[in-house]
Amino acid sequence: MIIFLSIVIFLSFRKTYKLNISKKVSKNKRIKKFNKSNLNNWMNLTKKERYKQSKKESVSYLKNRKVLLDEIRKEYKRMKKSDLKGE
Repeated sequence: MIIFLSIVIFLSFRKTYKLNISKKVSKNKRIKKFNKSNLNNWMNLTKKERYKQSKKESVSYLKNRKVLLDEIRKEYKRMKKSDLKGE
C-alpha cells in the first residue's frame, strides 16, 4: 500500500513539474518581432507581455544605434587621418 501511494505521489509531482516546464517553454516561444502581418498576435498578448516586448525592442534598437554611431565615428577618424596624410 505504501509503495503504491509513493508511486502515485511521485507520478503526480512529475506530471506537475512537466506542466510547469511546458508553460515556461510556451511563453519563451512567443514571437520576437511584431509587425503588421502579426498584429493579431501582438493584440492577443497581455498588457504586461506587450510592455516587456516593447521594452526589449527599444533596448535592442538603442544598442543598434550605439553601434552605428561608433562605426560612423571611426569612419570619420579614418577620413580625417587620410585627409591629413594626403595634404
